Amino acid sequence: MKNVKKYTLLIVFSILLSSCYSVRVVSTKGTPQPDPFSERKDKYRNIQVVEIDTVIKVNVITKSFDYLIKENKLCKTGKLHSVEYRSTLGGVLLSAITFGTRRKMKVKYVCMKKER
Repeated sequence: MKNVKKYTLLIVFSILLSSCYSVRVVSTKGTPQPDPFSERKDKYRNIQVVEIDTVIKVNVITKSFDYLIKENKLCKTGKLHSVEYRSTLGGVLLSAITFGTRRKMKVKYVCMKKER
């Protein structure tokens, strides 16, 4: 009985560790759009960051989901400098419980500065 508890705890712990991760893709060309009024203390200090934290709804037969970045007030060029996608345990559990029809999307992106 002790071995069963030990293995169950080990499996749960490994699932918890593997379900939370962050992937960041950064362009080597271009300059990030500045934000002089930013009060951030992390790696995005003095940079305009757009954060998306939402749940998307997809059909069972849908293979992909597109989120279009357009020119707007927050992203003046419509070009991306960096994108960070974060997966959490809550997002993995939501997707598992709903059989993949609801997915938690947590993304941060930085647009490129306009060239003169």
